[in-house]
Amino acid sequence: MNSSNLLPTWAPRVKQRMIQQLYENDSQGIYDDDLLEEVGWALYHRCRSFIDANAAVAGRALCPGCGAIVTHQAQPDEILRCANCGWELPWKDYFKTIQHRQLSGAEPVQAFFQDYIDRFPKAKEPQEKMLLIDRVIHGWHWNVLFQMDTRSTCVNMIEGNYHQVVEFLDRLSYGPGSSPGLREQWQEWRAKINQTAEMWHNERLRREPK
Repeated sequence: MNSSNLLPTWAPRVKQRMIQQLYENDSQGIYDDDLLEEVGWALYHRCRSFIDANAAVAGRALCPGCGAIVTHQAQPDEILRCANCGWELPWKDYFKTIQHRQLSGAEPVQAFFQDYIDRFPKAKEPQEKMLLIDRVIHGWHWNVLFQMDTRSTCVNMIEGNYHQVVEFLDRLSYGPGSSPGLREQWQEWRAKINQTAEMWHNERLRREPK
């Protein structure tokens, strides 16, 4: 099969309304298995796309024609060619499908998302699935400069800009019926949000002319 010029496609970020309904149900002790599966697998595919996109930037592009790995040097004028199915595409066109889509992150973030990919399919109980979903949307990017977590990964997983998604997560419902551990994970996430906001504020003050 010759699939020349076929562009790669990436799983979209998950819709806020789906996640909101999931948390509203959970706060009342209601487990909608269909919705839980829909959100969980949507996050799974988004994590998979995130990892594949970063691998492509690092020189191991996934062929959209047959799924084979195409190694390359990430040069602007380079043509990617799949020896397996005949697909080919300029790297610059491939890369454009990744840019500005919240698909970049360092190795610790990729490992974090890979952990979700490994664990979610094996989860059996609704509460276990809910905790995995909650954990992956409240993850963090590691910043080498500051030697600490400095940016929530929520915007990589959920539709909206960074501030919109942070505000959305702050509004999620928790109640007496919520799965054990959800509120605690949110409290830890909120504490890190406050910590990083203070850090960036102090960094701006330090750089301002005296």
